[in-house]
Amino acid sequence: MAQRPASKSRRTRQTDADAPVPVPRSLSALKAEAADCRRCPLYRNATQTVFGEGPARAAVMFVGEQPGDQEDLAGRPFVGPAGKLFDKALAESGIERERVYVTNAVKHFKNEPRGKRRLHKKPNTSEIDACRWWLDREFALIKPRLTVALGATAARAVLGRNVTISKERGKPLPLDNGGTAFITVHPSFLLRMPDPEVRRREYARFVADLRQIAEQVTNNRRAA
Repeated sequence: MAQRPASKSRRTRQTDADAPVPVPRSLSALKAEAADCRRCPLYRNATQTVFGEGPARAAVMFVGEQPGDQEDLAGRPFVGPAGKLFDKALAESGIERERVYVTNAVKHFKNEPRGKRRLHKKPNTSEIDACRWWLDREFALIKPRLTVALGATAARAVLGRNVTISKERGKPLPLDNGGTAFITVHPSFLLRMPDPEVRRREYARFVADLRQIAEQVTNNRRAA
């Protein structure tokens, strides 16, 4: 007996991830929309959405993992201990933070309450993918020529796949949006190193990565 065609209710529905990304009106409008984000459960234990900040036409976008405790309270990215180390490395590499856009792959602080403390928890794949909805719109609005993924979570969000940092670090990787991605470590990785000498050596590598980004920005300006 011939099979009946599938009903509309059984047809595959287009998801947000499949749908074209509409160009947002402005960064301020996008930030206002994100303030009420409920795309995943992380908002329940977070103080607020921590959106990106920087020029609307920045040539470079830095993408971190997620806000930490201090970022969650302040509502700004990279203002805690890792952020201070990030600022120091930017200055040493010749990059002005005011001229780049800084954001996170996940916009809410994923944490586990432990007494009066809130312990950081790594975002899972579904949370990263849910928040990619906002990251795509930041890309669409800013159109950065270079995107720097800080750590494995950011690399997963930017590239849409899991990567090994040691294999991809420092390599120019083409993106579907026409830009180029670079991968390096997250500054929090440096803070977790117990050996001062190892930490000093890895910090120098991090600054060298950022200098490579600065050189690429200069080359792009000359070629424009």
